[in-house]
Amino acid sequence: MLNPAITIRVALPGDVPALLEQMRSLAQFERYITDFNVDEQALLTRAFGPDRQCHIFVAECHGNIVGYAVMIVIRFTFDLKSTLVLKEFFVDGASRGKGVGSALFRYVAAWALVEGGGRLKWDVMVGNHKAEAFYQKHGGAPDTQWIPYVMNEDALQKAAGVKSTDEKLDSQGRGCAVAQAVSVRSGSQT
Repeated sequence: MLNPAITIRVALPGDVPALLEQMRSLAQFERYITDFNVDEQALLTRAFGPDRQCHIFVAECHGNIVGYAVMIVIRFTFDLKSTLVLKEFFVDGASRGKGVGSALFRYVAAWALVEGGGRLKWDVMVGNHKAEAFYQKHGGAPDTQWIPYVMNEDALQKAAGVKSTDEKLDSQGRGCAVAQAVSVRSGSQT
């Protein structure tokens, strides 16, 4: 049963400093802390600005944020039901095993339904068996139909046909390869 002192709610701009601390803890655990570049302004813009890119929910206990979830919505899908991506899910160590994660996950699932979700997707770090057990306890299962792929920035540059960061954008802010492809399709020459 959830501790009555725990509240699950939509994150607010004033939560950003505490969220960044939690995000850094996740980055440390998942071993990407050296690449972690999110700062207060980026989080405010991307999560709370007019063109928000994500939705964040927090678990709060006695005025302290003890967990959070970041959600991304993909609205256009094959069945016209949104795909919700659980991009980040974290509960601090001292709050684990107390129902916080379960309450936060139920909140996320309910929000996904309100958003017209047809499915919820997420990744689990290889070897994180506790996370796998947690998600399976809540009805999640590994996806046996799809294999996730990823391209880092170097691979993206190679695929785009550019050699360096300087070549990535043309004068209109488009990728050179994209600008050339658009010009060819529209019949103009560059």
